[in-house]
Amino acid sequence: MEIRRDKYLQQLIGSRHNQLIKVVTGIRRCGKSYLLFELFYKYLKENGVEESHIIRIDLEDRRNIALRDPDALLHHIDALMTDADMYYILLDEVQHVPEFEDVLNSYLHVKNADVYATGSNSKFLSSDIITEFRGRSDQIHISPLSFAEFYSAVGGAESDAWNAYARYGGLPHVVSLLSDERKSQYLSDLYESVYKRDIIERNKLAKSHEFDELVKIMASSIGAPCNPSKLSKTFKSVENTNLTYDTIARYLKFMEDAFLIHKAERYDVKGKKYINSLSKYYFSDIGLRNALLNFRQQEETHIMENIVYNELCIRGFKVDVGVVEKRVRNAEHKMERRQYEVDFVANLGSKRYYIQSALALPTREKTQQESNSLSSIHDNFQKIIIVKDAGIHWHTDDGILVLSLFDFLLRPESIDW
Repeated sequence: MEIRRDKYLQQLIGSRHNQLIKVVTGIRRCGKSYLLFELFYKYLKENGVEESHIIRIDLEDRRNIALRDPDALLHHIDALMTDADMYYILLDEVQHVPEFEDVLNSYLHVKNADVYATGSNSKFLSSDIITEFRGRSDQIHISPLSFAEFYSAVGGAESDAWNAYARYGGLPHVVSLLSDERKSQYLSDLYESVYKRDIIERNKLAKSHEFDELVKIMASSIGAPCNPSKLSKTFKSVENTNLTYDTIARYLKFMEDAFLIHKAERYDVKGKKYINSLSKYYFSDIGLRNALLNFRQQEETHIMENIVYNELCIRGFKVDVGVVEKRVRNAEHKMERRQYEVDFVANLGSKRYYIQSALALPTREKTQQESNSLSSIHDNFQKIIIVKDAGIHWHTDDGILVLSLFDFLLRPESIDW
């Protein structure tokens, strides 16, 4: 089964011959190797590049163990470059090579070498790789399958595909597994044997139980405003253990660096400034989140919000959580200030969208509730409520676009309707 990853393939194609190291990053098992060794390789071949000028080395393959020596790898690649024509050097799981940074940098000034590398674990697992090659690399960050990519592989009714995606997420291998039991087991084993182990080993965590419990607390509270101080209190009440602010802040950073979770900061829309208080955290793959909780706590409202956040990030938006202050009359008929939340403030270049995620709008009162924050923003940017079962899109009296979840996920242009 071939799953199209056109967005990332086009990024690789567009970065050819730019005299930078192309570094493919992303959460483990999200399809980095497939993108480079299958899709990009196929593109090169179809566009006239000779087989002898595509140097592919899988450094996780035991047969290539000798090439994990940095000097041996250099000599091997040099020996294959026998003329002045362009060579495409594709290195998979390059973290197996000690001092791999020097190996990659050695080809920066070789005019007929175009270098691409993927990796997992160690520095390639984290955002450190960006710092390591600052100014000398072009990062292509790959996410788990978007719903559109997932749907292109599974087909069928959109609602059935959504139910599977909202439960098991978008890690590509999950698509090939036929039974619910195998999907569940794969995701549970993957967290324990790969993600958890990598983070604990990389950061030399002595109290892995505390880290594990914090991850589960984060999984159970996706989309809930929190910070290390609030989490410390939650941890103490749930686990009866005192985990300090600094420790929790470090653990959250470890999870972010491993691309396991993403942080959305709070932004004062009217004041046009960030609020350094509570933030929201979302999982990069909802299937992993669900596996952490043994597939309990399947609140579709929160899961949908997480998936909408991920979709915006995949499309390249910088996504914040919006806060709008509004003066309202209370029960005593006195005016008071209240804060309303905008689920997402999504920015891309000169474009901005204010977005609410709502499972349904069954009543006029619910529509008014979801519109409160959006109708209080008096600029000309598009304001949207994404609803799972909206049917045909429509506009409220305030001009807010009510958009079907499936239109949003499958038709990117729909946010401008």
